[in-house]
Amino acid sequence: MSRIANQWKDYTCFDAGNGEKLEQWKGIVLRRPDPQAIWPAKQNTNLWQDTDAIYHRSDKGGGHWEYRKKLPESWTINYKDLTFKVSPTGFKHTGLFPEQAVNWDWMSDLIKKYPNEEIRVLNLFAYTGGATMACAKAGAAEVVHVDASKGMVQWAKENRDLCGLQNHKIRFIVDDCLKFVEREKRRGHTYHGILMDPPSYGRGPNGEMWKFEKEVTKLIQACAEILDKDALFFLINSYTTGFSSIVLDNTLRTMILPDHPNGIVETGEIALPIANRDLLLPCGIYGSWQRK
Repeated sequence: MSRIANQWKDYTCFDAGNGEKLEQWKGIVLRRPDPQAIWPAKQNTNLWQDTDAIYHRSDKGGGHWEYRKKLPESWTINYKDLTFKVSPTGFKHTGLFPEQAVNWDWMSDLIKKYPNEEIRVLNLFAYTGGATMACAKAGAAEVVHVDASKGMVQWAKENRDLCGLQNHKIRFIVDDCLKFVEREKRRGHTYHGILMDPPSYGRGPNGEMWKFEKEVTKLIQACAEILDKDALFFLINSYTTGFSSIVLDNTLRTMILPDHPNGIVETGEIALPIANRDLLLPCGIYGSWQRK
């Protein structure tokens, strides 16, 4: 099943193709590489040339932005009742993955269904906190936000302030995700919602190596042990090329469902609609478990 992030007003994917995507971020048009977009782009040179900034990859890795006009260092973008800081980074990203809005809605809707429950949420590889803010705004009693990057956690704190969530219980932690989960198990802490967005490769704050296919099942198993008996949801996203959503389906059915049989497993792809074309831009896969 595909989850399509089609509720945006401040973000639009104008087009995608020939290894690139063309996006509008609240009036600012960015052109970035996207290895999934192997089909032809629209034959509209004005559309693709009238951009404010283009990201060029380097043959040696990384890349740089070519600015066609002077842009602010950062600006804000709204999604429903959430506000986030956007800023082009040296790794082509902007600090926000717009396709994840469909998961923010999914979690928010689940949390709002149980207003009388004290729902604790753990967000791993939490980046700049899109999901953190969505869960807090929806009424989660506590959200624990864990990421190995001090800079990303600081950015998430800015997003908390932009969303007006200063008085909500959000704990920001710079740590290796697996080590944190293992400590939470020893402390006897449990969570009603756990989500993770692990990278293909990465390093923890103390140089811990992360490789998705080697580490992810260990992390899911550790998370299963701190998923509360009255759990509400579990969610994993993956952008790792070559992994099928069936892998996540099998993993959740063998590692989450046995101890939480009163739930539903769903897996599939996440996508963004491409404006004025009957096409979708694939943006990774997801696997979810939710209370029946």
